Amino acid sequence: MRLRLVPALHRATHGVALFLDATSPPLGLTQGECHLLAHLHEAGAAPVGVLHAAFAHKRSTLTSYLDRLERAGLIRRALRPEDRRSFLVSLTAAGKAAAAKVHRRLARLESAALSRMSARDVRGFHAVLQALQEAAAETTRRKR
Repeated sequence: MRLRLVPALHRATHGVALFLDATSPPLGLTQGECHLLAHLHEAGAAPVGVLHAAFAHKRSTLTSYLDRLERAGLIRRALRPEDRRSFLVSLTAAGKAAAAKVHRRLARLESAALSRMSARDVRGFHAVLQALQEAAAETTRRKR
C-alpha cells in the first residue's frame, strides 16, 4: 500500500515549523512550544492534564516543553488549590506577549490557507484528521 495521508501530514506539519522559524524576528521557540503558547493564549490558564489531552504529547515531552517555557519566564506552574496534586499552567507577562506574537503568526498562516479552501474542504480536512487521530488512538490502546 502506498502511503497517501501521513506523508502529506508530515510535510504540512514541518511546513508550519519552517514558517514559524522563517518569520522575523525569530521567536527562538520550538514548534511544540509555539503551539502550547498559542493554546494558552486562546484558552487561558489550564491544568497540565488539559494540556496533555489537547496535544496528546507523551507526558515526558509535555513536561520538557513546560520546563523550557518556565525557564524562559514565559509560563508559570502553580499548584491548583482545588487539587494540590496537579498544576495550573498560566502565561507570565512576557509569556502573554510571546503567545500573542505566536498566535498572530499562526493566524496569518491559517488565514492564507483558508483563503484557498472552501467550507467543504475544511470539513473534509477535519474529517481526515479525526480519522487519523482515532486510528492512532485505537492502535495505541491495543498495544497497552
